[in-house]
Amino acid sequence: MNARRRTVLAAGAAGAAALVTGCGSDGDGGGGGETAATSPGTSPDASPGGGQQLAPTGDIPVGGGTVFKEQKVVVTQPEEGDFKAFSAVCTHANCLVSTVSDGTINCPCHGSKFSLTDAAVEAGPATRPLPAERITVTDGEIRLG
Repeated sequence: MNARRRTVLAAGAAGAAALVTGCGSDGDGGGGGETAATSPGTSPDASPGGGQQLAPTGDIPVGGGTVFKEQKVVVTQPEEGDFKAFSAVCTHANCLVSTVSDGTINCPCHGSKFSLTDAAVEAGPATRPLPAERITVTDGEIRLG
């Protein structure tokens, strides 16, 4: 392989690595609101009530939500007692959304915003909604599955 081709390939690989690192950024994205969190006491518990415990229902604010980074899930409560769950992976560049505030789920990488009610795109560059995730709500606990 000639030196020029090696240089071009190396530069391309370095650029791809930088892009992947940027999309996986753990920055807070600013803007306040609910911060990304994993609920304390989360454990992989396969009980009859569902899958892995995410949080007590009281931990999810009405009109807001919580991002569970480890599980890559965001749980919202648009109205009292109405819980929704969506993938926390942005459909634009696969970054993790970081906050839920002012009625939207927010991605820090390029500013995409999704509705907390149905994860529809409220502001781009994303063009597709966040996929829905299955949760169960039983006895004041929210679980995956």
